[in-house]
Amino acid sequence: MGGSLNPHHQAVGRMFQQDYRWLCTAVGRTLGCPHSAQDIASETFLRVLALPDPLAIREPRALLTTIARRLVYEGWRRQDLERAYLQSLAQAPEPVHPSPEERALVIEALLAVDRLLNGLSAKAKAAFLYHQLDGLTYSQIGERLGVSTSRVQQYMVEAFKRCYQAMQA
Repeated sequence: MGGSLNPHHQAVGRMFQQDYRWLCTAVGRTLGCPHSAQDIASETFLRVLALPDPLAIREPRALLTTIARRLVYEGWRRQDLERAYLQSLAQAPEPVHPSPEERALVIEALLAVDRLLNGLSAKAKAAFLYHQLDGLTYSQIGERLGVSTSRVQQYMVEAFKRCYQAMQA
């Protein structure tokens, strides 16, 4: 490594040299695919490189494991959303065949909504989606979720707050 690199890049470079293979092996045990494990490990180091102060990392393997685990879960969540989307397309009354570009855009939009609603209870997420996607009334949502209409209203306020905050960011 040349002296022209800044100290942060040098620290991450050393961490990469020491722990990349270890991380690939650890992630590979979870995923069962060495190529996917390498992708996750590489993305993990990119995230470490983006940290404000990589020199402050005291337990590199713990940090790498945490970031990699989150990336694996994000990948699984993406697959779940994509599978659900494709199932809904298959069940559509008329055959719907979006282009690969359209599919990718819809999947990205679904992931953005999922991230936006992250942290809400399952019922609050469901209430929001029933209202926004299915056009159900608050009383219909309440019946479906087994809660009062006023509780559905509270769920909607929580979800709309998230939307508003995201728009302000």
